[in-house]
Amino acid sequence: MDTTKLKLGERRYIDKTFWIIYIVLVIVSIIALFSASSSLIRSATAQGHNPIYPIASQILYLLLGVAIAFGIQFLPSWLYRLAGYALLGFGLILLCLNAAHIGVTINGATRWVRILGISIQSSEIAKLGLVIVVADLLSRIKDKETEKRYFLWSLALTAITCVLIMIGNLSTAILLGAVILTVMFLARVRWYWLVGIIGTAAVILVGGYFYVENAYVKQGREMHGAMHRAETWVKRIDNKMLENRTDNSTIRINDDNYQSTLARVAVARGGKSPIGVLPGNSLERNHLPLAYADYIFAIIVEETGIVGAFLLCLLYLSILFRACLTSSKYNDYASQLMVMGLGLMITMQALVSMAVAVGLGPVTGQPLPMISKGGTSAIITSIYFGIMLGVSREQNQIHAQQQETINESMETVPDIDTE
Repeated sequence: MDTTKLKLGERRYIDKTFWIIYIVLVIVSIIALFSASSSLIRSATAQGHNPIYPIASQILYLLLGVAIAFGIQFLPSWLYRLAGYALLGFGLILLCLNAAHIGVTINGATRWVRILGISIQSSEIAKLGLVIVVADLLSRIKDKETEKRYFLWSLALTAITCVLIMIGNLSTAILLGAVILTVMFLARVRWYWLVGIIGTAAVILVGGYFYVENAYVKQGREMHGAMHRAETWVKRIDNKMLENRTDNSTIRINDDNYQSTLARVAVARGGKSPIGVLPGNSLERNHLPLAYADYIFAIIVEETGIVGAFLLCLLYLSILFRACLTSSKYNDYASQLMVMGLGLMITMQALVSMAVAVGLGPVTGQPLPMISKGGTSAIITSIYFGIMLGVSREQNQIHAQQQETINESMETVPDIDTE
């Protein structure tokens, strides 16, 4: 069916289940924000600002995200794909500015660009655009000739985007690459091409680690230039390996492991009871500098225990499950790959963030989608949901109209007298 002929604004085809998952996630975000923002409130008070401002501003971002998702879901899917190319181009421009150290620098990493007074995280724009563009390109594969052409285009765009992101954020680049590889697998790209990509990436990353470790870290030298952040990544991996080899009773808190250690303390306190210390009773939120951002899951575990952690994991997994379930009935192959890619991005980022917060991996700086404080992240994740909701609504409408056509044709079939 030609999707350009579908009526816009048909609310009866809205995916209510997906909306429930999204709204529950927003509610959890607001509750967690109140529990984990004590340091932000103290900082605002010390600066003479309204203490409720940090929380109120994030709630406004969340509500704006809900409004954006609601509006986006009524747009046709072909418009998402068209916008994806524009977003990818815009994101690559922002990433190039960051690579040239033009933008907002925090903790030695330039990841934001300020436009009209608003700080935009460049990688978030590029991630969204790349997933949509790759899904569109892979859906165009019809034969061996087009398979090679669109695969190479997808690979080139992914490589460029991941390299630019890697300059400031290695974990985001690896996560994005993993999602794109999974989308390629779903698109039935030849398996040995995928194995070749994984092998090449592994060689580059492992080789880079040993080079920086031996040429800079062990020599006490500092890296300069575009890849100066590589030294930080290597030290984080070294710290994690050292933790695994060291008795927990002998670990000393220093600047490198301060946040991760306090996060583990919060998790340990929450583990004393299946339901934790209950919301509002966290102690580590007063000491953990980024309790409201990268380590908010540790505070959630402290206050709600294993029960809360399990339910939150289930909530994120339900996003991927819903994406799989609804995409299985899509007629539009590009939309199917797009929804799976966006669902994978949210779920995989959440699992990585949770793993880091409980001490299962080196520090990555990955926020918990929709829950960690961050304006750009909340808006972009809401756009993810808006696109997934829009594709689901469009396909529900197509199926309903096709069924109506079948029913009408059955009514016009004359009765046959069998006597």
